[in-house]
Amino acid sequence: MIREMTLDDLEIVCEMELRLFSSPWPRESYEYELKENPYSHLFVAENEAGTIVGYAGVWTTFDQAQITTIGVDLPYRRQHWASRLMDHMINCAAENGCEMISLEVRVSNAPALTCYKKYGFEIINIRKGYYQDNHEDAYLMMKPIGGNL
Repeated sequence: MIREMTLDDLEIVCEMELRLFSSPWPRESYEYELKENPYSHLFVAENEAGTIVGYAGVWTTFDQAQITTIGVDLPYRRQHWASRLMDHMINCAAENGCEMISLEVRVSNAPALTCYKKYGFEIINIRKGYYQDNHEDAYLMMKPIGGNL
């Protein structure tokens, strides 16, 4: 099941962030997104036991959407949770009138690149030194909602 994230989910989500990413979002960023950013949509994925296994976020602004985060906890990878979250974010963007969706991804993140390409995202540009932890470049990837570039 995928549902909207709440403040009560943040302890679990932030613990996952620390396990999954070298530059995790701080709790304050999630609180801001949940409380104050009207363009932000944050979701959690729960398994049948009610355990949060992943989370994702997307901004929807006018005709553009941007995936801000997606993570699946290590024991639940390769069980299609990332695909379910991607589908949910793309549907959210479409329901909010967005025509394009974008994201940034580390150039070294081969599993994520494979997933995004499967969804029809194409590399549009390179953002040099995008990641603050090690100054790694990021690919800017985009796709139209419901079609091809």
